[in-house]
Amino acid sequence: MSDPLRLGIAGLGTVGVGVVKIIRQKAAMLQSRTGREITISAISARTRDKDRGVSLTGYAWEDDPVALATRDDVDVFVELMGGSDGPAKAATEAALAAGKDVVTANKAMLALHGQTLAEAAESAGAVLRFEAAVAGGIPVIKSLTEGLAGNEITRVMGVMNGTCNYILTRMQSAGLSYDEVFEEANQLGFLEADPELDVGGIDAGHKLALLASIAYGTQVAFSEVELEGIGQITIEDIRQAADMGYRIKLLGVAQLTGRGLEQRMSPCLVPDSSPLGQLEGGTNMVVIEGDQVGQIVLRGAGAGEGPTASAVLSDIVDIARGTRLSTFGQPATTLRPVTPARATAPAPYYLRMCLQDRPGALAKIATTLGEAGISIDRMRQYGHSSGTAPVLIVTHKTTRASLDEALVAMPATKALAEAPVALRIEEA
Repeated sequence: MSDPLRLGIAGLGTVGVGVVKIIRQKAAMLQSRTGREITISAISARTRDKDRGVSLTGYAWEDDPVALATRDDVDVFVELMGGSDGPAKAATEAALAAGKDVVTANKAMLALHGQTLAEAAESAGAVLRFEAAVAGGIPVIKSLTEGLAGNEITRVMGVMNGTCNYILTRMQSAGLSYDEVFEEANQLGFLEADPELDVGGIDAGHKLALLASIAYGTQVAFSEVELEGIGQITIEDIRQAADMGYRIKLLGVAQLTGRGLEQRMSPCLVPDSSPLGQLEGGTNMVVIEGDQVGQIVLRGAGAGEGPTASAVLSDIVDIARGTRLSTFGQPATTLRPVTPARATAPAPYYLRMCLQDRPGALAKIATTLGEAGISIDRMRQYGHSSGTAPVLIVTHKTTRASLDEALVAMPATKALAEAPVALRIEEA
């Protein structure tokens, strides 16, 4: 029988407590599946005396996570504190420098420092695993690094922030405004302490950058992700999209082209009958397209104690079994620097405008679109109010560059009462 695999867990919030519960409750099952006993040697958190609903007696306590990471009786440092820098990064670096394996759920830290940390892990002969950092309980990292290793990945896309998906689907089902559902989500505890991480697309952008690195063998480049949040989406957008057979989702898309790596996280319209269109509530979905397998759809809980702790345990179990994989699926020193590229593939776009209610206003907008080479597929004009006229336009396929050209030119027409909203239509 092999020696026990000894864990040091830093961070005893929802996920950390979930990991403790699984290890305590499923000890025999984990040992039978790995051939090793998995034990907890020591723990660390900001507050020692908090009631966390699970007994922590029998575990050594360290106030300093760096001290925890370097203990002699810790084989695997489990980092569940969060934060891109500070104690989480310092403790992770200390663990790797000591040659210890690291399991983390920290997508922000990896999105900003993943290359450096991966190189540090490989130099020390350690592994750095992060299944729980992307899409909660969905095994998307394992799918890309192992199950689909024989494929050239042509596209990765998905809904990767459950809070945004909850807000958008709740707006549609209840007919509530963005502000009303935002407050509801806040009261339910769905939002990060800094809500912009969720609704601004930052959290989901971190996840997309990590997936792109694995899929295309590139260095993590979160700074090159085109980010647009959901704050400008109105209940009218939700209703109008539904009228046309679409749902609005905060959708991440990454693909490698001859010009470079496209990474965008933005609200898009998707067909309501598609797998992405059918996605409700806080559920996540990642769609992977490979040259050998075609399209694979992974769907499941994107957050929460059980699902995320399950993902943490999947990495711990791999280490217990002796599985040693490079952080991003290939040696960190072979990952290529990113050449960023904006999407050039033509797509239809949804445009919501509020025009001045005067003769010729709509004609001026149509002319501006035409001069940019954009033709109109469908158009609807809604009831006038307070001297303005709401107009909805769906274009034929066009490039984002052509659309931007038109949007830049529109203010000069004096036809707009407010800035237009433009959303790509993704035929997912």
